[in-house]
Amino acid sequence: MSNRFADHRVVVTGASRDFGRTLAIRFAQEGAEVFLSARTLAGAQKVQDEIRALGHASVHAFACDLTDPASIRDFAAKVTDVTDRIDILINNAARWLEGTDLLSASDDDVVDTIASGAIGTVLTTKNFLPLLLASEHPDIVTMVSTCGVVGFDRSSAHDAFYAAKHAQAGFSDILSKRLRDKGVRVISLYPPDFRNTDPLSDAWGSAPRTPNEMLTSQSLSECVLFAVGQPRDCFIKSFHFEQV
Repeated sequence: MSNRFADHRVVVTGASRDFGRTLAIRFAQEGAEVFLSARTLAGAQKVQDEIRALGHASVHAFACDLTDPASIRDFAAKVTDVTDRIDILINNAARWLEGTDLLSASDDDVVDTIASGAIGTVLTTKNFLPLLLASEHPDIVTMVSTCGVVGFDRSSAHDAFYAAKHAQAGFSDILSKRLRDKGVRVISLYPPDFRNTDPLSDAWGSAPRTPNEMLTSQSLSECVLFAVGQPRDCFIKSFHFEQV
């Protein structure tokens, strides 16, 4: 544990598993007060318990369904009951949908995928913006994907996932310009497929990180920590990565 981000309050969506859980744990290990959300409260509480077991008490768990505007508003309202500011919002949650055939997914799957990734990101940012504007060092970090890069076609993701990620990319791009004069940094990451190692496992410190290996969650999380740790004159707009 360290105190590098001891003065930061961080919201992480989709924090019950995978990279959202990784980011929640890493920020907690760096001293931040962490506000976790997951589609189910039980999922968020599980990670909350893992963080508290590390000796870090400043962690809160909430339920939030990013496909439901009322659920997003309720999440933001409950966080507002706990704190008067948020320093970092991490838009991590988005439903993954696989399939290279447009006809392979149901209409409901398409709606859910685009709603969680696109509408969910916009509404979460909108509802947390007042808390971000109350911060002296506000950052918005969005985990996009190479699927949000124009011309990229090397993923097995469904067309609806591509649509959601392009929506996130476009939203983040215009937001970075329109919030600059308010001092809000908008940072987007466009990773390819990467190896997500459990940050609480022994493998975290021993994962192969050579030029010929897949990108790791260790390196990806360090990019996030690096970007939000920069002085306020440094606006890192995006991270793009080569794919093996």
